[in-house]
This record gives sequence, structure tokens and C-alpha cells, in this order.
Amino acid sequence: MPGDVYGMLSSLPEFGQLALIMALMAAFLQTLVPLWGVAAGNPLAMSYARPLAAAQALFLMISLVVLAYCFVQDDFSVAYVAANSNTALPTPYKISAVWGAHEGSLLLWVTLLGCWGLAVAVFSRSLPLVMLARVLGIMGLVATGFISFTLETSNPFERILPSVPTEGADLNPLLQDFGLIVHPPTLYMGYVGLSVVFSFAIAALLGGRLDAAWARWSRPWTTAAWIFLTIGIALGSWWAYYELGWGGWWFWDPVENASLMPWLVATALLHSLAVTEKRGLFKSWTVLLAIFAFSLSLLGTFLVRSGVLTSVHAFASDPERGVFVLALLGLVVGGSLLVYAIKAPTVASVGRYEWLSRESFLLMNNLLLLVAAFAILLGTLYPLAIDFLGMGKISVGASWFNLMFVPLSVALTLIIGVGAMSRWKQDKFDRLTRETGLVAVASLILGFAAPLLASGDMNWSVVLGIGISAWLILVSLRDLWSKCRGQISRIPALSPSFNGMILAHLGVAVTVIGVTMVANYSIEESVKMAPGEEFTLDGYRFQFVEGGHIEGPNYVSDATHFRVYDGDKLIADLHPEKRRYLARGSIMTEAAIDVTLLRDVYVSMGEPLDNGAWGMRLQIKPFMRWVWLGGVLMALGGLLAMFDKRYRRKEQPAADAALQEATA
Repeated sequence: MPGDVYGMLSSLPEFGQLALIMALMAAFLQTLVPLWGVAAGNPLAMSYARPLAAAQALFLMISLVVLAYCFVQDDFSVAYVAANSNTALPTPYKISAVWGAHEGSLLLWVTLLGCWGLAVAVFSRSLPLVMLARVLGIMGLVATGFISFTLETSNPFERILPSVPTEGADLNPLLQDFGLIVHPPTLYMGYVGLSVVFSFAIAALLGGRLDAAWARWSRPWTTAAWIFLTIGIALGSWWAYYELGWGGWWFWDPVENASLMPWLVATALLHSLAVTEKRGLFKSWTVLLAIFAFSLSLLGTFLVRSGVLTSVHAFASDPERGVFVLALLGLVVGGSLLVYAIKAPTVASVGRYEWLSRESFLLMNNLLLLVAAFAILLGTLYPLAIDFLGMGKISVGASWFNLMFVPLSVALTLIIGVGAMSRWKQDKFDRLTRETGLVAVASLILGFAAPLLASGDMNWSVVLGIGISAWLILVSLRDLWSKCRGQISRIPALSPSFNGMILAHLGVAVTVIGVTMVANYSIEESVKMAPGEEFTLDGYRFQFVEGGHIEGPNYVSDATHFRVYDGDKLIADLHPEKRRYLARGSIMTEAAIDVTLLRDVYVSMGEPLDNGAWGMRLQIKPFMRWVWLGGVLMALGGLLAMFDKRYRRKEQPAADAALQEATA
């Protein structure tokens, strides 16, 4: 029996691969059977969409669990495990190593895609069967492409036989962190969630039904994907801030840009869906945004896995993988745009609006978000295009991205405030002026006061950043006060969508405040310090107490002990490290940070010097936590909006006729 058990366990990788093959078959049938059922008008065939989506998700989850088990059991006969794990690697990192490199992260990607399909099958009971069959059929088509990609070029269960190594190469030390456990799954949930939005859009186009009901069905799925994308981007920023050791929180890295671009377009899509649902407008534009959002998530997948980028985030890959992903991208984008070109003229919007109206401001909001995404796309791809054409190597740095992105962000923030206060169909300039005049004056006063209070000097960047943040906060609170008629107790009775919008807009303002204060008032010094020495920075006294040595499970480190005083008050004991990972010999900096809501004290080690001294980097970062607190508020706002009851009500057949009559 023990031998039988051992034999069964030793064949687990083959079982995982078999589950992946079964998932491919389920995905193919999920595409073929329901879509044939729609074409043939066969309800029985359409009804197979749900069980096939469940089967695909089940087989993918089995495959992922098997790979995780291989990591935990140190099965170095699996090439992917041998390349990314080690017997000394702590168990939590063995599990997260499953998605620590290309093959496993792609398996996670397709598994999450299957889970999204299962969620649509389970939570879309109010959808007409024809619509559900189309949506799940299109999701099955996307899954078929990516599972085929996994099996053909990126098989995570490939064996090293008969010469099995006794020890693995270890996980990249940069990834041996809590951030790897939470960041990629969350970000991928956002990426893959956009496939649901895309599928709803194409399904609606194919059915010739871009109406208020379609927008109502799509909004919660769009919001859910946007929430995960928001949290994933914030987690990535936070991880880079403390893990890379130099205190930056956004680098305009091409792979970071690859996550920001679909987020910007998804944000535009959320606002556009609101107009389509409420007013029957922007239908074709909304579908186009859904196509662009998912296409940009696929483009990010191509950039990360094609080998065309050099980045700490990118997976080293061979050109074959890049060609495969590029072909998938071309099929998805080309095919969806072809469907759009054929069907869009048949689903024209109804209703009119004046230039001064909420619709106009939301359209400007959309355009600014799209231009911002295009500017980032241009800055990311231009150096690659120049290199591909043999015209040399160039780099587009942070200064270019800031030059393009900051003015657009300022204009966007101003429009968000005005748009939230404006009325549908038509508004009056004097009414808007009356509603927002005092808010604008108060925002200017706060903007000019902020740098004087912070440093005693006038700083126009701070005036601008704090001014637009104050504008967005005050105009949001003014709108909330108006809706609840001055009675705070009425706020819970307001629409969850409205309260979620207010919270998300406040989150944008909080992030802008954090970025403004960090960018303008961070203080940094690189100093040589030995045990017993002190250094004062911005009123904080850093005392180098002693050096030391730590032996971890798979690393050794030089560590230092610092005490930080605010005046004579001890506020922190910090222990930054310089680690050397034994398997790879890689050196990693582990910063030590003392955190409050209003500032971070950041200490990291540089290079060893003579007589026990070290090069130290000391930093004071005001309002650092606000950068990510804003992201949390945005995500909470999206989550609150998802609780709106109208997203769960059954379709009303007369809704669209009533809408057309009301908006004529």
C-alpha cells in the first residue's frame, strides 16, 4: 500500500496535466454547444453553458492545486518546481511560487478566468438564457485560446526525467515576500474580470441589444473587475515601495503601465455604462471601451510574457510565447472590432442632451481617461518600436510620463467635481455656478494655505495638488449634503451607487493629496554611519545602536539596529537588513519603516564600508499612506455600489420602451 500511495503521488503532475487537458475540452465545448444552441434556437444546447463553465473551472482548480502540492512536496522532477523552489524555502513562499514565474502565473490566469465564468453561471440567474449562452460561449472561446497557450508553450507540469535534481534553484529573492502572495492573484482577478465585461459587450452586439438592461447586467461585473484591478495596483505600489529598498512607490515601469492602462479605460467604461443605463446614450462608445479595456489587459499579458521588456516584473520568455500571445491579441481585437463594425450601426443611441449637462461632462471624463491611457501606451511602446526598427535604443523616463499624465489628471479631477453636481439632459450655467462657487473659493484658499502651513514657502505644485483635491472633496460633500437634504441620518437611505460614487471620488482626492505631499516634501539623505553615531534629519534623530548577523531559513543577513527619536521621545526601533540568499547568492535590501497616518520614517542599508560602518539611506515621507488609503477608499466605493438592488432585479421587458419615451 505505501508503494501504491507513493506511485499515485509520483504521478500527480500527469494528473494535473490531464485536468488541464480536460479543462481545454470543457472550454471548447463551452464555446461550441451554447453558441450553436443560440444559432439553432435550441434551449437545451444553450442550457449546457452553465455546467460546462462549472466543469472548466473545476478542472482548472484541480490543476492549480496539484501544482501547488508539487511545490509543497519539493517534487523537483517537475521542471517548473525545480526552477522556482528550494527545500529551504518557507512553505508560504512555496505556495506563492506557483505563480512566481511564467508557467505557473499563466495557469493562475486561466484558473481565475474559469472562476469568473463559474461566477457568471452562478450569479446571473436573471439573465435571459440566450444572453447567458452567448456570454459564457465567448468566455469559453477566450479560455480555449489561453489554455491552448498554456499546454502548447508553457506547460507547468513538464518533467525532468530521469535525472531529477536533489535541490531546486530557489524562488527569485525579490519575490520571497508577502507581496507575491496577495498582489498577482488580486491583479489577475482584475485583468481576467475584464473578459466578463468584454463577453457581455460582444454578446450584446451579436444579439443587437445594447439597452438599459444590458448596461445594468454589465455594471456589477465591470465594477467587480475594477475593484480587483484597483486593489492590485495599490498592492503592487506598496510592495515596490518597501521591497526595492529605495522608497519609490511608482516607477512608470512598462509592466506597471500595463496594469494602469486597462484601469483607466475600465474607469471610463464604468462612467459610460452609467449613461447607457440611465439615458440610453453612448451605446456604441460603451462597447468600444469594453473592447479596449480587455484588449489592453491582453496587451499587458503580451508585454510581460513576450520577452520584449526588461523589467523586474517581467517574466523571461522565449519568442514563441510572444508570437502566440500576439496572435491571440490580434484575434480578440480584430474579431471584436469586426463584429463592432458590422453591428454597431444597428444599435444607435436614442435621446438628446445639451452641451452643458451631466452627459457632456461624463463624455469629457471618458475622453480624458482614454487620452491618458493612450499617452501611457505611447510612452511604453515607442521605445520598443524604435528598437524593433533598428533605429537605436531610447528610454522614456518618468519626466515624460509626468508631463503627459499630470495635466490630464488635473483636468479630470476638475471635471469629476463639476460632473457630479450637474443635471442630466440639460443644466444652466448660473445654477452650476451658484452650487459650486463657494466650493471653488474654499478650494483655492486651502490650496494656497497648504504650502504655507507645511513649509512656510509658496510651492505652486502643492497649491495645484491640494487645491484640486480640496475641490473634489468639497464638491462631493456638497453633493452628498444636497442629496440627503442636510440630514446626515438620511445618508444610509441614499442609493448605494451614489454613496459608492462619493466614496470613490473621495478616494481619488486622498490619493492626490498623498502624491502631492510625498512628491514635494519628502526628505532623503544618504549618509555614512557606524555603531554609536547619530544623524538628525528634519527633526528626527537617527541613532545607529549596533550591527548584527541573522541566519534565516534560506538566507543570511547583515542587520542594523536603529533607534529613532522625535526630540527626546523614542518613536521607533528599526532593524533594516542586507540579505544574501544562499541558493542564488542574490543580495536583497530589506528596508525598515515606522508608519503613522501622517508620515513614514524609512531606513535602508546601502553598501558596507570600513570599521563596521554602512552607507545608510534615511528618508522622511509625509502622507505616504494616503497614496494607498485613497486606493482602498476607491475600492470600497466600488464594493458599496455593487450592493445596489437594481443590479439583482429581474429584467423588465418594457423598460427600454419606457426609457425611449422618457428620453425622446
